[in-house]
Amino acid sequence: MPKSKRAKVVHLTQTDKKGKELSQKLFANVQEAAENFEHIFVFSVENMRNSYLKEVRAEFSDSRFFFGKTKVMAKALGITPAEEHLTNLSELTKHLAGNVGLFFTNREPADVLEYFAAYSQTDFARAGVTATQTFTIPAGVVYSRGGEIPADDDVALPHSVETTLRKWGMPTRLDQGKVTLDAPYTVCKEGQVLNSHQTALLKNFGVAMADFKIDIKAYYSKKTEAVIEVDAMEE
Repeated sequence: MPKSKRAKVVHLTQTDKKGKELSQKLFANVQEAAENFEHIFVFSVENMRNSYLKEVRAEFSDSRFFFGKTKVMAKALGITPAEEHLTNLSELTKHLAGNVGLFFTNREPADVLEYFAAYSQTDFARAGVTATQTFTIPAGVVYSRGGEIPADDDVALPHSVETTLRKWGMPTRLDQGKVTLDAPYTVCKEGQVLNSHQTALLKNFGVAMADFKIDIKAYYSKKTEAVIEVDAMEE
């Protein structure tokens, strides 16, 4: 196992006292994890949901995740060869850009990659997400699933939600106490970036379009002192 390079003083970005303390704690924890684990992964998250991330953390309870300030994590690992905490670790730091985190583990990289390649959870989309399908509600009485299942297997929406649906942009009206559309209404089209009214309607009709997924960008192994780019492996 390669030994850590001599500790160096690294100046963190000026912040307020509390922020500085948190940055220093993150810095120290990342370096400690680098000492204690054999493999370090850089990952990104699509459609972040804390509940699913908690589920993944539980699956890897013997490992550590960090999802904080990337500049602080990069400084902890070392941005240049002269600063790197372990030999060649600065090559991994190049991948710490954007909305990414660090994952430290002693599990074999092949097992980690296999797990995350298969792990995905579907949830309701939030504003800013791209629609994965076109969703159109048929004309007539509006049902709870918006035509996604046969009317005989569904129930009509309660009249109490009609005002809310109109607030979200649906041209509904009440006809003998039933929520009704005079013409089919397209909530969204595939490839369209969703706004808050569209996501509210999709959730109301039980249409989930967001996949929570963790993508591994690259990883470092102490034994080889090498950084493997996962995208390059898949090409």
